[in-house]
Amino acid sequence: MNYPSLFFKVSTILWIVWGAVHIFAGIMTDSFILSGDIAGAVGGIADAVDPNTLQADYPKAAGAIIGQHGFNLLWIGLTTLICAFWIWKGNGKAIFLAAITGGLADLGYFLFMDLSGFVNFVPGTVMTLVSSAAIILSFIAYFKSSKQAIVA
Repeated sequence: MNYPSLFFKVSTILWIVWGAVHIFAGIMTDSFILSGDIAGAVGGIADAVDPNTLQADYPKAAGAIIGQHGFNLLWIGLTTLICAFWIWKGNGKAIFLAAITGGLADLGYFLFMDLSGFVNFVPGTVMTLVSSAAIILSFIAYFKSSKQAIVA
């Protein structure tokens, strides 16, 4: 069995799912902001928080910050989604770009949202597990295939 090839393919599927979810989250976050519903955008992100506690008269700057967050979700998701197609073939640059982009985004999410208890397990924490699995599988496959290439 060719484990590196299998791991690249599984990692690709995980990054496609992760990227699509984050593109969708970015679009949804920004659609709330563009409609003037800052509380809705915050509630969509911090989904474990009682929505009634988020109803406030937010300053426009808070809306701009949340809008920037939505934009970041969009481009991060798009970057990892594009990388996924090259990960399928074992491209090292795509593997590391997806790991840095998606991995660091999820690290911040884990530190500030998960550990603080502001989010539900699904979808947020699950997506952190998905990106972690994608990173681990692609790294194992990359380093195993690199080692085999050196030995051969």
